[in-house]
Amino acid sequence: MQGYVHIYTGNGKGKTTAALGLSLRAAGAGRKVYFGQFLKKGDFSEIKALKRFPEITVRQFGCGRFVKCSPTAADIGAARRGLGALRKAMLGGAYTLIIADEANCAVNCGLIAVDDLLQLVAEKPASVDLVFTGRGAHPRLIQRADLVSVIQARKHPFDAGIKCRKGIDW
Repeated sequence: MQGYVHIYTGNGKGKTTAALGLSLRAAGAGRKVYFGQFLKKGDFSEIKALKRFPEITVRQFGCGRFVKCSPTAADIGAARRGLGALRKAMLGGAYTLIIADEANCAVNCGLIAVDDLLQLVAEKPASVDLVFTGRGAHPRLIQRADLVSVIQARKHPFDAGIKCRKGIDW
């Protein structure tokens, strides 16, 4: 089966959720999934759910704090390790779906370079689907992708001061 490069980007809610749904669909079809999260660290509800599926491997490459484009050496190191682990998983032959969750944000915050993601695209085996999520996908990455979905915010409970809800927002 031919694999493609997917991007889920935009300022709306649902980019990671789209990748999670794709992971579940792939697992249901017997495909092995590597779900790597940049910038994130924690036992969030989606991580707890994914751990129930033996076909899905989850790895987090964050330091457990919010990075607002002022990364520390530890943040950069975690992202670099994540990039290496993602590449190894992609090239190792065990997985046919590779998710690079929040990779676009990692580029925007200076944790990794867009050229690093473009190198992953260049190295991608033909049978592997490679997914990048996060706001602000780089135009060069968008140009190389086969599928690009831009999720736009129109209205959100956050705008009315409603806080995140467990099981819905985290």
